[in-house]
Amino acid sequence: MQRSMESLSAQGEQQLRRIIQSGALSDLRLPNFSRYQGSVKEFYEGTGYKLAWSQKGKLTTQAREMIQILDQAEQKGLDSTDYDCGRWPERVKALESGGESEAEHVKFDVALTVSATRYISDLHLGKVKPKALHKDFDPERKHGDAGTFLRERVAGAPSVKEVLAKVECPYPGYQRTLAALQKYLRMAQEETPDPLAPVQKPIEPGQTYAGLEKLVRRLKFLGDLPQSANVPADAKVYSGEVVEAVKRFQVRHGIEADGKIGAQTIVELNETMGHRVEQLRLSLERWRWLPHELPAPPIIVNIPEFKLRAIDAPGKPALAMSVVVGKAMRTETPVLEEDMEYVVFWPYWNVPPSILRGEMIPKIAKDRSYLGRNGYEVATLSGTVVTDGAVNDGVLSQLRAGRLMVRQKPGPKNALGLIKFIFPNDNNVYLHSTPAQALFGKARRDFSHGCIRVEDPKMLATWVLKNNPGWTKERIENAFAAGKEEQVKLTRTIPVLVLYATALAEEDGRVLFLKDIYGHDKALLKMAAR
Repeated sequence: MQRSMESLSAQGEQQLRRIIQSGALSDLRLPNFSRYQGSVKEFYEGTGYKLAWSQKGKLTTQAREMIQILDQAEQKGLDSTDYDCGRWPERVKALESGGESEAEHVKFDVALTVSATRYISDLHLGKVKPKALHKDFDPERKHGDAGTFLRERVAGAPSVKEVLAKVECPYPGYQRTLAALQKYLRMAQEETPDPLAPVQKPIEPGQTYAGLEKLVRRLKFLGDLPQSANVPADAKVYSGEVVEAVKRFQVRHGIEADGKIGAQTIVELNETMGHRVEQLRLSLERWRWLPHELPAPPIIVNIPEFKLRAIDAPGKPALAMSVVVGKAMRTETPVLEEDMEYVVFWPYWNVPPSILRGEMIPKIAKDRSYLGRNGYEVATLSGTVVTDGAVNDGVLSQLRAGRLMVRQKPGPKNALGLIKFIFPNDNNVYLHSTPAQALFGKARRDFSHGCIRVEDPKMLATWVLKNNPGWTKERIENAFAAGKEEQVKLTRTIPVLVLYATALAEEDGRVLFLKDIYGHDKALLKMAAR
């Protein structure tokens, strides 16, 4: 919405142009605005280089609302000091006192334009470019021009708040995370640090626990134990409702829910609400990296949660299952966005060169029949079988030189199980089933070489192939039992998002806080600090 703006003198306009051209304003806490210089220039070109935020020394309604929004940036998980929080009251007072020169009016106007442009960009796209942290994650997003948006939609808006809401991430999970942030910001203010003492060995249900009273207070504060729970102040035995509350707490924090108060449970119970706020802010940053629109309902894997969700058209999970991801510090699963194109029933497993060199060749050298006994075969790089029996010196030499490969034959013992789901990518990562089902019973599941093992491959195959004519549940069952390789091209590709978030707000109101297994939170926090 456009409105009339106050013209400047020739000298004032020249000053405004000089500031924009320099890309810096010393009045700002972050004086260098070169990253937003193009948007600021576009903003003022569209106004004819006029004052946008004041009329005759008085702030516009939109300027007042914009300043209030900037001062409350913490409520969106952003750092309000990035937008000069704390400096605006004095600036407004000076501007409206009537004693400010045109030059000061110009600097005020640019300060607010730059701060608003920064805020809109951060709110819409996040502070950090995702590819700076994850080289394979660069989702296509509609950037737009913050300067044009600010001039055309904000500077004359009846409600700045309502307009800015339209640039935010549209997904329900983002809104739930925002609501969780407000809750934990309040909790951070209310919290009185009173840490539980470390335990020499885990406290089991039914045992005496000297820290029970303190534990009860903490669990009630965190919401895992109802306020109405009747636990006598002099109680000493760890049992009943308190045990169930600890189990709920353990589930929310990715700990095996055995009800035992061990070292990890104590550490998580003692974690400050300030740290939880930080986790939620980083999750909001990651939500902002996502495209606002996807061509089809996606499959989403959250690495620290060890969870896969397939999303239906309204944006709700159609199915969810546990997954196993890459080992921390060794073979980490990459964060990425790709399109699933086909599935393969009864697949071969082509052993990656790194695994062949580091793990298999030493075993073959010690036991020349190792491959044959374990269902492997040696093949040329084009796929012609060389041997599925004993490996002689010549073949071993070619394997060491990288001129031959090893692959595992299809079957129930194959490392990929009976199906793999392919979304082509530079990392050769994909979803697949696995014969190692026992791993899904563990709370922490980073055991793979980088690919993602799924708990219920038949359920996932049914969802993935739902748009392929003729692929009924019966046909899928037959494909799993066929005993031969079959590749099925999807009639519609499916977006696959492999993401990383250590704080999640669930639909049922629970907030999960998970371990930063790959250290990505630590790296992102450093990058986000201006």
